[in-house]
Amino acid sequence: MRLPLYQIDAFTNRPFSGNPAAVLPLQAWLPDETLKSIALENNLSETVFFVLEENGYRIRWFTPKVEVDLCGHATLAAGFVLMTELRPELQQVRFQSRSGELVVMRARDRFTLDFPSRPPEKLDALEGLEAALGLKPLELWKSRDVMAVLDSEATVRGLKPDHSLLAKLPMWSLIVTAPGENVDFVSRFFGPAQGIEEDPVTGSSHCTLIPYWAERLGKQKLHALQVSARGGELWCELAGDRVKISGQAVKVVEGAFWL
Repeated sequence: MRLPLYQIDAFTNRPFSGNPAAVLPLQAWLPDETLKSIALENNLSETVFFVLEENGYRIRWFTPKVEVDLCGHATLAAGFVLMTELRPELQQVRFQSRSGELVVMRARDRFTLDFPSRPPEKLDALEGLEAALGLKPLELWKSRDVMAVLDSEATVRGLKPDHSLLAKLPMWSLIVTAPGENVDFVSRFFGPAQGIEEDPVTGSSHCTLIPYWAERLGKQKLHALQVSARGGELWCELAGDRVKISGQAVKVVEGAFWL
């Protein structure tokens, strides 16, 4: 069986930066174990599959270890493939997912995700986090992910966490964030328990980052950088109980996966 395969660098306008995602359009769903094996073989932070069903496209995302409930960069990558390669007449794609309906809209070279907002709640402490980070956060918050607020962009960039200790903490993943020097905020994202030591650019974490920074800064539209080694740029907006996350993308690989 030959499956079309694309690799897209998301939240960037140039190859070898942003966050790479493998995109596999399917005619019909394969067994879950096969999907998991394909994701492990690709060995990227996310492999995304989608199928055209009666009510539109159904989308699913897999890390090398687990299926996840929401992924931003791979959804942007899937929308990019549909609107530039498979259905270039489209300017908008709707996906059905475990996190409800997700929309990707195209305006010239920028793609915008319409995702659910996930405002965080204050967290008093998380035992073992300071040891894993090597410092004490100014604030701790929690939604799906734990979010540690640090003092500066330089601290976020210079952070060297102990991934083995992070993987033992009772949390899904960890966001670290701080005010930006030339943007509204910066962040990094760590998910060793999900097989992702550090994710280059994480759309889903901005479902929590956007409502936090919108309230803190008193503005609805925000400009953000994820300051991983590859780096990524995001334009963000809080829109009621939704967030809009915009970025660019480039195709770096096109081929086939053989089963």
